Amino acid sequence: MKDQSSLYERALANNKKWIAEKRATNKDFFKHLAEGQSPEVLYIGCSDSRATAEDLMGAQPGQVFVHRNIANVVGGADLNSLSVIEFAIGHLHVKHVVVCGHYYCGGVKAAMQAKDLGVLNPWLRYIRDVYRIHQKELDAISDEDQRYRRLVELNVQEQCINVIKTAVVQKTFLRTGAPVVHGWVFDVRTGELIDLKIDFENELKHIREIYDLGFEKG
Repeated sequence: MKDQSSLYERALANNKKWIAEKRATNKDFFKHLAEGQSPEVLYIGCSDSRATAEDLMGAQPGQVFVHRNIANVVGGADLNSLSVIEFAIGHLHVKHVVVCGHYYCGGVKAAMQAKDLGVLNPWLRYIRDVYRIHQKELDAISDEDQRYRRLVELNVQEQCINVIKTAVVQKTFLRTGAPVVHGWVFDVRTGELIDLKIDFENELKHIREIYDLGFEKG
């Protein structure tokens, strides 16, 4: 008989199976896991249930430090995302920061609608600001689906810029040459990760013309 129980009801049993699978391939897996973490990548993604960081990247526990929120936003006043960035770079010493959006993002779609969404309004304003900055390009796209996809890409690019504005990125990169900031989009229809090829050093140079925090190369 087919199991009709919900994922929630199966979760603890699934956990036991996962533990057994890990121990079967590496008896010291959890011993090593408990010794600490040294991730190479900070991944800032969307909370969408279809876009899980480790699965997309084929990563194992301990390799990726993950922060997710609606529409992968890095808000200048969002202490949550800023604290994650500070900790990942300043204390875990990640070498790469990835901002990853995805096509058909509900948060981006909501920001394109003329609708009062209550407490979501100030959060979606970050994305609407992206539309305002790029309005000429976006309004010139007649196909609504293509305009939607393009806004997803532009939102990733702008959130990368917001990461680059932070003191910990500027200071650490100028001193050590890392981390490098990347922008990706996950295509939910194909499973592909698309690199938007952010020119990080050029963007950093441009950002520092206005957002220079006084740091010099070490």
